[in-house]
Amino acid sequence: MKDILKNYSGIILLLGGILAGSLIGIFFPNVVTYLKPLGDIFLNLLFVSVVPLVYFAVANSIASVEQGGKFGKIIISMIFTFLLFIIIAALFTIAVVYLFPTEALPSTSHQLIENSANDTWGDRIVSFFTVGEFAELFSRKNMLALLIFAFLTGTAARKAGQAGAVFRTFLASGYEVMKELLLLVMKAAPVGLGAYFAFQVATIGPQLFGFYAKPLGLYYTSGIVYFFVFFTIYAFVAKGKIGVRQFWTNNIYPSLTAISTCSSFATMPANLQAAARIGIPDAIANIVIPIGSTLHKNGSSMSSIIKIYVAFLIIGKDFFDPMNLLLALGITIFVSIVAGGIPNGGYIGEMLMISVYQLPVEAIPAVMIIGTLVDPLATVLNSTGDTVAAMFVTKISGEKFEEPKKFAP
Repeated sequence: MKDILKNYSGIILLLGGILAGSLIGIFFPNVVTYLKPLGDIFLNLLFVSVVPLVYFAVANSIASVEQGGKFGKIIISMIFTFLLFIIIAALFTIAVVYLFPTEALPSTSHQLIENSANDTWGDRIVSFFTVGEFAELFSRKNMLALLIFAFLTGTAARKAGQAGAVFRTFLASGYEVMKELLLLVMKAAPVGLGAYFAFQVATIGPQLFGFYAKPLGLYYTSGIVYFFVFFTIYAFVAKGKIGVRQFWTNNIYPSLTAISTCSSFATMPANLQAAARIGIPDAIANIVIPIGSTLHKNGSSMSSIIKIYVAFLIIGKDFFDPMNLLLALGITIFVSIVAGGIPNGGYIGEMLMISVYQLPVEAIPAVMIIGTLVDPLATVLNSTGDTVAAMFVTKISGEKFEEPKKFAP
C-alpha cells in the first residue's frame, strides 16, 4: 500500500488541489480573482521550461544515435508496428468521440477563441515548419519549427564526429538540466491547477464537472474495449489462437504491475518475462520491449485525441474538420513516439497542440487535467502493448517463435 501511495502521490496531490480549488470556487467565489494569478504563474513557468526541454531532448536523442548502426528487419518491423498500432488507436478514439459526442461549454465556447489572421494554407504551412528569426524558435507558438530545428541540430552534431563531441556533451547536459527544471515546476501543479479550477468553477459553475465526466467516461470505456479487443486481434494475427491464450495468460502480472506502479519502465521486467513465457525470441523481446517502453504508447495515442477533442469543445471549433483530424493524427504520433521518452511528455504534446491549432492558453489546464485522470489506464495500455507488439514484430519480421520458457514461481 505504501508503494502504491508513493507511485500515485503526484496524481493524489493534483486531485487534492483540484478538489480544494473546486470547493473554493463553489463556496468562496469572491476569492478566485486572487487565486487566478497563481494559475497564471504556473502556466508561464511551464511554458518557459518546456520549450528548452523539447529542444535539448530531441537534439540530444538524435545526436546520440550510434554511427553505422544496423537496423535490419527487426528494427524496420518494429517501427512499422509501433506506427500501425498508434494510428489504429487514434482512429478508434476518433470514431468513438464522433459516435458519442460531448456538448461544449456554452459560456466559454465563444469567449476563448483566438482569431488568427486570414492566412492562406501556404502561409500556415510555412509558419508551422519555419520561422524568420532564430529568437522566434523559442516561442511556444512555434513548437513544430523548434522540433525540426532540434532534429537538424542533432543530425549535424552527430555528423560532426569528434569535432562535435563537446557540443554533444552540452546537449546531453542541457537535457538533464531542463528535465530536472520541468520536474521542479510540476511540483507546483496541484496549486496552479487548483487555482485554475477554482476560477473555472466560479465562472462556469457545476456544469464543468459534467463536461469533464463524459470525455473521461469515453476514454475509460474505449480504452478497456481497445485493451481486450484489439490486443486480442494483434495476438491472433501474430500467433493464432494459441497466441491469444498465451498472451492473456501471461499479461495478468504486467497489467497489475502497470496499475500499481503507474510506470511503463517499472513494468518492463514483467513484460520481458511474459515475452519469454510466450516464446518471443530474446533478440526481438530485448529490443522491442525496452524501446517500446519509451516510443510505443497506445494509451497516450488515445488520450492525445481525447485532449485535442476537449480543447476544441472548449473553444467551440469543429474537431472533425478533415484538416484538423489530419493534424490531430500528426500530433498524436509525435506525442506517442517522440515525446514518449521525455518526462511529462504529454504536456509537451499539449504545447504542440496549442501551437499548431493556435488555441488559447486557457485550454491547457483543461487537457492537463484530462491527461492526469486517464493516466492509470493509459499506463496499462502503453506498457502491456509492448508485449503484443513484440509478438507482432516476430510475425512480420519472419522470425519464428521459440519454445515458451518457464520460470520458477
